[in-house]
Amino acid sequence: MKILINTIGILLSLCMLSCNDKDQLITNSDEYTRYLTVKQNQTHNEINSQLEFWNQRIKKDSLQLTALAPVASLYSQLFESTGEIEYLKLAEKVLTKSAAIATVGKSKYLLALAHNYISQHRFIEAKEAAMGAYLLKTNTKATEMVLFDVSMELGEYENAQKYLERFANQNDYNFLIRLAKWNDFKGNLDATIRNMEKALQIAKSSKNENLLLWSYTNLADYYGHARRIKESYEHYLNALEIEPTNAYAKKGIAWIVYSYENKPEEALKILNAITANHQSPDYFLLKAEIAEYQKDNIAKKINLIKYINSVKDERYGGMYNTHTALLLAEEYEAFDKALMIADEEIENRPTPQSYDLKAYILNLKGEHKRALEIAEKYIIDKTFEPVANLHIAQIYKANNLSEKADPIIKELIESSYELGPVVSQEIPTL
Repeated sequence: MKILINTIGILLSLCMLSCNDKDQLITNSDEYTRYLTVKQNQTHNEINSQLEFWNQRIKKDSLQLTALAPVASLYSQLFESTGEIEYLKLAEKVLTKSAAIATVGKSKYLLALAHNYISQHRFIEAKEAAMGAYLLKTNTKATEMVLFDVSMELGEYENAQKYLERFANQNDYNFLIRLAKWNDFKGNLDATIRNMEKALQIAKSSKNENLLLWSYTNLADYYGHARRIKESYEHYLNALEIEPTNAYAKKGIAWIVYSYENKPEEALKILNAITANHQSPDYFLLKAEIAEYQKDNIAKKINLIKYINSVKDERYGGMYNTHTALLLAEEYEAFDKALMIADEEIENRPTPQSYDLKAYILNLKGEHKRALEIAEKYIIDKTFEPVANLHIAQIYKANNLSEKADPIIKELIESSYELGPVVSQEIPTL
């Protein structure tokens, strides 16, 4: 299975199996195990207590705006901590009502609604909400930041750059994290990390735990992309010190344990601890990939079925379209159905990654020339993600263009940590 790509390369795995290099072991179970047994009951009880307090102030069909705003925030917090889609939809419902009835501070509610839509991968609606706030001209800087976020998601990169330049400030946290994202898109990982490190220092000075948590986890991700694995691990631990129940940081550590240290059983132990409190369909895909790596076909099939059953919930909308399309194409060869989903993604999110999804499926289906046409027009030199480069190399090979594929293949060997053992096995065969 090649659905999840953030795993160790087969070349690294083989080296570790044959050499047993202890220098590769950077995690310490004593450091993270204590976070695996932390229950979320206290956090949930506190949030639910606050919800009860505010809900008592909201009468049926009333216009209690002062109560609606904190209720939306609390539902969003519950979604972040549990992964339950119900809470994200409840937050949307409250924010939609808030934006509709607000006469003062309306832009604030529209921007919060835009963020909610982004979480749901409803990017066109997110842009509409943000533009509604922009037209009010009451919260311009914050609105331009959200418009940058939406533009990046929609592949409107010229607009994104325009908005980024409008609120440029090297001493502003919100600018720096977006500048980091921009540099990541441009393929400049050194600049990405440099800006995130500056943002982290600002977060430390502010002593704002939410900013610190976000900074630690995102910087940990970027360190992973740069193969600075020890620093990645340390930053995930820093995040857990702030929020012991943080599922994202635990998943990051599970990834290192599995992908870098070649300990799939330990990684599954971490993932099982996460899913005891946090529900998200993509965990089933990660477990399925690990099962494939372990050659456990039964566990793989069970987790794939669990994923399929999970995403049948219509409330997810298009949140898992890419994962589902890849699963249909790679595992079940349901190419036409997968292509329908890919076209839907392009319509909703015309980014190089969305076009890459379609080109890759077409190539699997055997329509190599069509795949090449899409790659040349929409993907090549427009994204620097390893998985897209892998697909380009595969498309070149299928079209007998080995001279173009070979330089990419050499680069892919260095990206094995992100591509993963299952996907990376294909590199030597290209």
